[in-house]
Amino acid sequence: MREELRVAAYAVCVREGHLLLARWVSPEGDRKWTLPGGGMEHGEDPYDTVVREAAEETGYTVDPTVLLGIDTKRRHHPRRLGTRLDFQALRIVYEARITGGDLRPETDGSTDLAAWHPLEEIPTLERVDLVDAALRLWRERPENGHLKPPAPH
Repeated sequence: MREELRVAAYAVCVREGHLLLARWVSPEGDRKWTLPGGGMEHGEDPYDTVVREAAEETGYTVDPTVLLGIDTKRRHHPRRLGTRLDFQALRIVYEARITGGDLRPETDGSTDLAAWHPLEEIPTLERVDLVDAALRLWRERPENGHLKPPAPH
């Protein structure tokens, strides 16, 4: 089984009860809302990653103010010729404030739209699981930056 690790940094930008999101377009064409952010380039600092990615995806300049924590997700995917991929996403989540720029969609990237959404409407959106994890980090602010698994129902 092939292993792959993707490290990325994301911004939680909340202003006047609204969350800034970018709409991610999957390789298959599905669209889901996500946080502004994305993959680190080799040798890049995560702080610089979130600043760069937020600008690319939203048009805004952001100032990461607090490291909220780290979320990780692991998935297994089938690959060609019957092989499998063990994929792990390591997602570094910052709280950030907007310091400049104008809202606009990304061109020729992995997102096609950026918008502010009322916090109370987030549960109704088609979104990636990172949005929920990041909002939990933002609301709960765990001292160690690690979310406890949700209690079983």
